[in-house]
Amino acid sequence: MSFQYINLANNNHVMVIRLNRPDSLNSFIMPMAKELQQALDMAAASDEVRAVLLTGEGRGFCAGQDLKEAIAEDGPPIKKIVNETYNPIIIKIREIEKPVVCAVNGVAAGAGANIAFACDITLAARSATFIQSFSKIGLIPDSAGTFFLPRLIGLQRATALMMLAEKLTAEQALQWGLIYKVCEDHQLMDDAFSLAKQLASLPTVGLGLTKRALNAGLSNSLGQQLEVEAILQEKAAQSHDHKEGVLAFLEKRSPKFTGK
Repeated sequence: MSFQYINLANNNHVMVIRLNRPDSLNSFIMPMAKELQQALDMAAASDEVRAVLLTGEGRGFCAGQDLKEAIAEDGPPIKKIVNETYNPIIIKIREIEKPVVCAVNGVAAGAGANIAFACDITLAARSATFIQSFSKIGLIPDSAGTFFLPRLIGLQRATALMMLAEKLTAEQALQWGLIYKVCEDHQLMDDAFSLAKQLASLPTVGLGLTKRALNAGLSNSLGQQLEVEAILQEKAAQSHDHKEGVLAFLEKRSPKFTGK
C-alpha cells in the first residue's frame, strides 16, 4: 500500500512510521490521519511487526491540527475532525498490543504533543518542545490530553500547561515525567530505533498483555486490577515465549523469543 502523507518502513520487526508533511510541521489533515490509522492497523495485524516507532519528517514532530483545513468554508466541522482524526489514533495507539515508541524530533504542539504522551515510551531530541496550544485559539485540549496529562504530572501542572499554553523544553518534560528520555538531536533516531528493536526482540505477547493491564489500571479499583493481573498472567503463562524464557533460564542461555 502506498501513502502520500506518511512514510512507512519495516526493519528488524519494527514498523517505522514517519508523519510526512514537513512543510507544515507535520500538522494533521484528515487524509494524513486516515493513513496513520491504516498504518497502525497494519502493524496490529502483522505477525512480522513486533514494535512500532512513530516520528516526523523534517524539523518538527507534529504541530497538531492544520488550521487551514479546520477553518476552510468547505472544511470538516471540528467534531468530525476530533472524532475521525484524533480519537481513533489515540485508541489505536493504546489498544495495539505491541510497544509503540515515539521519537519527538522537534516541536510537538496541541494534538501532536498529546499523541506523543499517549505512546508507550517517548523519547525527545534535546531541541524538541511541547506545548498545549489549544487555549491560544479558544479550544480545549483533545487527543486524550485531559486524560493522560493529569495522570502523568498531576492536576495543577496539567491545568497550568493547558490554560497558560506554556512551552516545555524536552528536559522539563523529562523532569516532569512526561517522557522517558532526552537524546542529542543527531542521536535521536538511532536511540529510538535501537529501543524499538530491543522491544521487538522481547516476549511481545507478555509486553502486549502488560500494556492491556496498564490500560485497565487507569480506571480500575485495586481489587479489579488484581483480578485483571491474575487473568492476564494466566494468558502470559500459556505463551511460547514464557516457556522459552523459563527453559533458557534453566539452561543458562539467552532466550530466543518469537512473539508467540
